[in-house]
Amino acid sequence: MYEAFYGLTNKPFQLNPDPGFYFGSKQHRRAKAYLEYGVQRSEGFIVITGEVGAGKTTVVRGLLASLDADKVVAANLVTTQLDAEDTLRLVGAAFGVRVKNASKAEVLMALEAFLVTQVSQGKRCLLIVDEAQNLTRKAVEELRMLSNFQFGQQALLQTFLVGQPEFRAVLQSTDMQQLRQRVTATCHIGPLDRNETQGYIEHRLKCAGANGRPDFDSAAFDAIFLASGGIPRRINLLCDRLLLLGFLGNKADFRAADVTDVVSEMQQESASPGPQGRQLQDCADANADSLGNTELFDWESGRLQVTPGLAEALSSQMDTLGLEQYDGRLRRLERSVLRLERINLETLVMLKKLVVAAGTRPQESSL
Repeated sequence: MYEAFYGLTNKPFQLNPDPGFYFGSKQHRRAKAYLEYGVQRSEGFIVITGEVGAGKTTVVRGLLASLDADKVVAANLVTTQLDAEDTLRLVGAAFGVRVKNASKAEVLMALEAFLVTQVSQGKRCLLIVDEAQNLTRKAVEELRMLSNFQFGQQALLQTFLVGQPEFRAVLQSTDMQQLRQRVTATCHIGPLDRNETQGYIEHRLKCAGANGRPDFDSAAFDAIFLASGGIPRRINLLCDRLLLLGFLGNKADFRAADVTDVVSEMQQESASPGPQGRQLQDCADANADSLGNTELFDWESGRLQVTPGLAEALSSQMDTLGLEQYDGRLRRLERSVLRLERINLETLVMLKKLVVAAGTRPQESSL
């Protein structure tokens, strides 16, 4: 939307991980080095943890993009809220092994045969498990058991476990001792510091083709760091909204006050429920008190057991939601009209200048 206004080739602050925008902070370089070290060792587990939005997935995708497909067969597992057997089937499917209508034993045999085939062809197999903190303990144990597969003295599978900080607590529990013995390296990605936050923003703008526009002063970088806590995804969200604000206001130079305005606007959008929302909660609590041990849903009559006060509050809340959606749509339309008016005005000014320039151009003398 705002790329042309700032002279950018694409959006610099997308929320989706993009290896093309990888910023090598000290911690990200360290995590990348650990992953590369793990690939060279070709055995055991590498554990990478970090806060939500810290850039773990970007580092992993950057590694995947750098691997030689003729030497490394990589599978990426991102859905981890499954039981142990479903996790095993998902691993098989990620490597292209047939798992449909197969028993657990058949999946294990097929997966081992696939891994042996790859190793015999001079390839290594790498499994990357994202969102590892969602794995059940039994699922983690299944992954550990897969590391027992060997071809002679060579391990058939290496696994990277990537997750949020709570996975470290899982790893340190007493029943994870056998897994800890297979972990060859661990690394935690923390937030960026203030200077890295500025470097991160400038790096992404440069990758998007920026050439002096937009411009942030030092106080604006300070404000962005304080508001985001140095978490890359939060920085992206804040800067994207900031550039949108500048586009709508025909502004390319940002100060701390601009950052404060955007932060305030975002906080209002995610603020706690208003009076009607609190009234709804109060009515729900009163309804629960009146029911006592009675079920909220009467299975014999097929009706909800609600008081008249709660029913009225629910109806009022739904009406309010409809009005808020309508109001939001009108606001978006209003902003679109304002943008069109500004563009039309700029076009008219440009045409006027062209007409004036053509009228004052000296006539060529005839020979």
